[in-house]
Amino acid sequence: MLVSTLMSPAAEVTLPAPANLHLFLLAGQSNMAGRGEVTAADQVPDERILALNARGEWVQAVDPVHWDKPDIVGVGVARSFARRYLETHPGVTVGFIPTACGGSPISTWLPNAYFEATYSFPYNDAIARTRRALTVGTLKGILWHQGESDSHPNLAPVYEGALRDLIARFRTEFGQPMLPVVIGQLGQFEAAPWGEATRIVDAAQQRIAADTPQVAFVSSNGLKSKPDNIHFNRAALIELGHRYADAFATIDE
Repeated sequence: MLVSTLMSPAAEVTLPAPANLHLFLLAGQSNMAGRGEVTAADQVPDERILALNARGEWVQAVDPVHWDKPDIVGVGVARSFARRYLETHPGVTVGFIPTACGGSPISTWLPNAYFEATYSFPYNDAIARTRRALTVGTLKGILWHQGESDSHPNLAPVYEGALRDLIARFRTEFGQPMLPVVIGQLGQFEAAPWGEATRIVDAAQQRIAADTPQVAFVSSNGLKSKPDNIHFNRAALIELGHRYADAFATIDE
């Protein structure tokens, strides 16, 4: 099956059988979308790593994989996750479904919720794009990185319930009650120490991973930020992708 791309006719890809196209939904806010500096190495394609682009076409996944905020989007966790995943899953192709929206609070991941900063409906779009991908592949998991926008005194106390509900809703939508979910820890940057609200969000994420079947948590210990002290830098995002893959391996059945 040939699928056109945003690049050129030469960049068309051939999709494998659905059982061999392992799909991963990328959801959350900017540190999932990726803000790392893009180098030439990040734009070298790999025929085993695909992504569903903004037009709903399958393309070889090169950074930036997301397009939520085109002027600032960059390297994310996707490609390094895929490379590590493929080490233990030979013969398959990874297909990413990018849906992260920089700055999105978890309240915008409710059905029909609109997020003005990216002119989108994050949850609705994630569901629609994943359903499209499911016509040609098999959903293996969700990679989630979000919580910075909820690290405020009036939002953090309700974060845990909202994230639990979201995970349950995703699983119900796709008919997979044990769909694996990997949650990435918020950045721990020396120049931007956590306040109480961030600690509440972090504790909520860790509790959910500890007591919910098929949910794993990824530590951000030792990972560095860009000068903005908000976003992981390129090297950190590459390492974070490896950590996501290692965490996924613990819940992959």
